Amino acid sequence: MSNGHSSSHHLLKDTNLHVIFGVTLMAVLGVSTITPVLPQVATVFARTPQTVAMLIVVFTLPGALFTPILGVLGDRVGRKKVLVPSMLLFAVAGTACGFARDFETLLVLRFLQGAGSGALGAINVTLLGDLYRGADRAAAMGYNASVLSVGTGVYPAVGGGLAVLGWYYPFFLPALALPVAFAVIVLLNNPEPKVTGSMATYARMTLRSILQPQVLPLFATSIATFILIYGSFLAYFPFLLERSFAASPVFIGSVMSVASVATAITSFQLGALAQRWGSRALVKAGFALYAVSLAAIPLATNLWQLAAPVLLFGIANGVNVPSILTILNEYAPSEYRAAFMSLNGMLLRLGQTLGPLLVGAAVEVVGLDGSFLVSAAFALATLLLILPVLRPEVAS
Repeated sequence: MSNGHSSSHHLLKDTNLHVIFGVTLMAVLGVSTITPVLPQVATVFARTPQTVAMLIVVFTLPGALFTPILGVLGDRVGRKKVLVPSMLLFAVAGTACGFARDFETLLVLRFLQGAGSGALGAINVTLLGDLYRGADRAAAMGYNASVLSVGTGVYPAVGGGLAVLGWYYPFFLPALALPVAFAVIVLLNNPEPKVTGSMATYARMTLRSILQPQVLPLFATSIATFILIYGSFLAYFPFLLERSFAASPVFIGSVMSVASVATAITSFQLGALAQRWGSRALVKAGFALYAVSLAAIPLATNLWQLAAPVLLFGIANGVNVPSILTILNEYAPSEYRAAFMSLNGMLLRLGQTLGPLLVGAAVEVVGLDGSFLVSAAFALATLLLILPVLRPEVAS
């Protein structure tokens, strides 16, 4: 136990890990900062909630389209050579959104910002796999997930606070990616992949790694996870808070931050939780908690009754997301890791893109409250499907 504590303590002093934390914070900035102002944007531009939710869809869509290509480039030309230009595009296009004064221009700039963000959430976990092994890798994944959760916890409050000055102020925050890109150039000391063999050999070996039967269910759970997070919680939970409790953007951001705090605390303990229960069991537990929390949200008649389901949703994220990434990294050979993790990045972006669309369709059919019950049923169905395929790990 003392040895593990010492190892973790040493890991937290690693400059490389600090730089990756910065990349991670940028990777989640593009959506979390603007969700509290979606109702305000709907009012300013006289658009429906479903139309305004397209600001999330057009941001996540390019990631689903381009992330695998960026992953291949990350393996073939190097992690930094993909990461730095991506961060610059993210910063420039994202900051330009703050100057847009018509909805169509805002959508175009969000698409460009999303194209820049495509590599961020895949290359950061690729770097963790490159730099760390064994227990250090699991601990690093947990720490990184905690930082991600702190970001998604703080960002809605920051976005809601800036919205007091004007709806467009939260859109200036991507400028923070500029100093992070500089840190990647100057401070990140990572092993770059050694390119060997032809592109055809690379493609064949990468495909062989991806098509492992243990891997495919994990990709499916990535899609399902982000449909739930970006559909019900990030896209439509703000509208439920505004409709049912007349919540302001600041209050919406604060309530949503509670889930992220719970995620951060849970993720920080991932190493211990995985050692006791196993990563696959944690993934199953995550979907069970999603089902319970989403079913409970529309039943709340006051804000205090929302506390438990919001906390449960955060805990579900804390055990589920980093556990999936940890298992995937174990199956990814280093020379194909960026493509491997980028495919997962594409699939989670697909989930992010489908989430607002699918939940929006549910809102049209069964109403806002009913859409949360539909999402709960989807989480439960996913749990039932993965039970037979995510068997417990065999002790080594």
